[in-house]
Amino acid sequence: MMNKANTVIYTGVTSDLKKRIYQHKENFVDGFTKRYKVHKLVYYEQFNDVENAILREKQIKGGSRNKKLALISLNNPNFEDLFDKI
Repeated sequence: MMNKANTVIYTGVTSDLKKRIYQHKENFVDGFTKRYKVHKLVYYEQFNDVENAILREKQIKGGSRNKKLALISLNNPNFEDLFDKI
């Protein structure tokens, strides 16, 4: 997820993506996303099991900002909000 200006990146894992993004957009979740107004879904991956999802989350979080931007750009070059497409 990113903020409107595409300057802040947030990576997380959830079992219900649509519900979780809605919670972030409506500021129901205290913390990083609320503080930095991270409301735009720009990239996501789906997994069949939570263990692989968590491993992938850690891999992405451990990467540099440039690697994260490249991953997003490859799949969503205009950094559009994908919320309505899920």
